[in-house]
Amino acid sequence: MTAAGEILVIDDDTDICEFISATAEARGLRCTATTEAPAFFEALTPDTSLIMLDLMMPQMDGIELLRKLGQQQCKVGIVLISGIGKRIMETAQELAQAHGLSTVGQLQKPFRIAELEEVFDRNTQPVAAPAHRPQASRPQARPIVEDGELRAAIERDQFVLYYQPQIDIATGSVVGVEALVRWQHPERGLIFPDDFIGRLEGLGLIDRLGWIVANRGLVEIGRFADRSGILPMLSINVSVASLDDLTFPDTMAALIASHGIPPEKVVLEITESCLIQNLKRTLDVLTRLRMKRVQLSIDDFGTGYSMMQQLRNIPATELKIDRSFVIDMHNSDSSRVMVQKTIEIGHELGMKVVAEGVETMEQLDFLRSNGCDIGQGYLFSRPLPATELVHWLEKRRSGHHVIA
Repeated sequence: MTAAGEILVIDDDTDICEFISATAEARGLRCTATTEAPAFFEALTPDTSLIMLDLMMPQMDGIELLRKLGQQQCKVGIVLISGIGKRIMETAQELAQAHGLSTVGQLQKPFRIAELEEVFDRNTQPVAAPAHRPQASRPQARPIVEDGELRAAIERDQFVLYYQPQIDIATGSVVGVEALVRWQHPERGLIFPDDFIGRLEGLGLIDRLGWIVANRGLVEIGRFADRSGILPMLSINVSVASLDDLTFPDTMAALIASHGIPPEKVVLEITESCLIQNLKRTLDVLTRLRMKRVQLSIDDFGTGYSMMQQLRNIPATELKIDRSFVIDMHNSDSSRVMVQKTIEIGHELGMKVVAEGVETMEQLDFLRSNGCDIGQGYLFSRPLPATELVHWLEKRRSGHHVIA
């Protein structure tokens, strides 16, 4: 749910503009509506918390608007509106995501007031209401200007880990945690990876961050063991640089052994796009990791282009369905099919399948009915620092907050 702020609407139909504005204002929401692109961009401010964008407009259409919003690196959630076919709407959503935009809903014309109200309920809150989903909020860091700050952050180890639990869908038990890095800036507070990972890659420092994350995760994983001393799986993201380093398997195996952690308890997550950049070296590295009993996960599956050709050759033990498909699978036929087929493909290749972005019981029920193995998302827990996760695990193991 977004913070309270301005809803910005652009639609060439003035009746639609008035309808959305009246519905929003009746629910205590501020709304600005326009029929023209120049006025839209003029009204787009840091206070804008939700954009409602019609795809079919006579002068500058919605696809052009999405392109310009992408160029501006707009971070506001976008609801797509149109009377065109559903597949075109879904393609527009894919395009928006390719531009780095966040699409949070679709409205197919003609839509009812109940559908519009549902969009508001899911993505906004009244101006006077307090935020009631703190776990979804994200501190807004000021832009990072100096590369020297990042170099200093690496040297001074200013990074911390948050962990998101992974739940066995069949039993409801906690089977793993994914380690997610944050930058604890001494002045700007907590900074999320979208704001520094790309810069670290450009500076050639991403591999150093990877080792910081791996070491920290291996230090802290022991805190999450159950009463019998059984450790959850620890999932760590791996960079392209690591997959291109032929010494990586030996170094990683030595690090794991130095912490006394069984290698089969460590899952290295590799994004789909990383796997096809240098396939020969990647297969060399991944095969040797598996020979050392380290688990491998293909992350963000379904967002790449050539993966289906190579999937049978990758010695992965786990397949992660990208959150965009999970979140949208009850609104999009193609997303629903992607989820179902990914589960089938993963199981046929002997892999466990993890669904990211699970936020509703409806999604969980669908995943369970289709045999998905593991769920991860806000339905269970937001990412937590180690101390908070320990308390969360204690409550869950005592029978509290059980969802499954």
